[in-house]
Amino acid sequence: MQQAFILRIAPSNVNKVPLALKSDQVIIGWSATTGLLDQTLSWKAFRQKLHDTHYATEKNLRRAGAAAGHMWRFVRDMKMGDLVVVPNGPKFYLAEITSDALYLQEHAGEDTSYRRNVRWLNNKKAIPRDFAKAPLISRMKVYGTTALATDLLDDIRDALARAEAGNKPSFKDELQTALIKETVEHLRSGHMDSFAFEHLIKDLLIQMGAKTATVVPRLLDKGADILATFRVAETFQYTLAVQAKHWNDKAAVNNKVVEQLIDGIEAANANLGMVITSGTVAESAVKAAEDYAEATGIQIELVDGDQFAKLLIEQGIGKW
Repeated sequence: MQQAFILRIAPSNVNKVPLALKSDQVIIGWSATTGLLDQTLSWKAFRQKLHDTHYATEKNLRRAGAAAGHMWRFVRDMKMGDLVVVPNGPKFYLAEITSDALYLQEHAGEDTSYRRNVRWLNNKKAIPRDFAKAPLISRMKVYGTTALATDLLDDIRDALARAEAGNKPSFKDELQTALIKETVEHLRSGHMDSFAFEHLIKDLLIQMGAKTATVVPRLLDKGADILATFRVAETFQYTLAVQAKHWNDKAAVNNKVVEQLIDGIEAANANLGMVITSGTVAESAVKAAEDYAEATGIQIELVDGDQFAKLLIEQGIGKW
């Protein structure tokens, strides 16, 4: 079965997308740790190698575990024929994997040794993010190096088909764009207070499949405004902690908001975090989310006003 992945190509925090396009390869970091292509390595041994090379001074294995998760996905989980979505600014590239994982020692100095050969789709042209539906846009905002996206294969194929056809926005797309703009304006300046905003988010989460969603009373608020539970295959349950910021302008949520949410995640023992704002997202918030994900393996998604409005419309804005 074909799989799909999100891959952020920025080893050592340096954008290597141009190199990936030129070499017809996808690239990941952690090059100083050799031997990860050894298929006999157990998960613990795999993680330990990364710990010994990159995180030897750490008192626990959290950061090594997060790094191992990304590397394991790149080396072990990806297969030939799978699709890789590569975000790059306001656009993204799409590739099909054509080889097993490689290790090129000569590129260790620039931290680009681990690679896979690919065939770039859409004639190696970037695809505007606006061509993607909200779930794919949201997944591309992941603040780790990789993410699984097999559940979004249909959305990925749809975005590719639109890009290859060179389709101009249809009436439906133009209507949706206008609705998004109007919805954002209403969220920021309409007759809605912070309590109504929180309940709107709660209802959206239920519509998106949450088994439960609860607005936390102000007196009991430990950093999460809404707590929701989801079940995967009716067996595994995870908890999502949400920090809601309803602002009447384009004000940006910053790292302080993320830090508030982290308190809520830890108080609720949540598996995932999300900041949803009617405003925008500052770079300091992105950095705080990235640092927390690297340290703990817990992802925090940052949803701005435009993305939130698109989710509302795609899920059926008339329900609210």
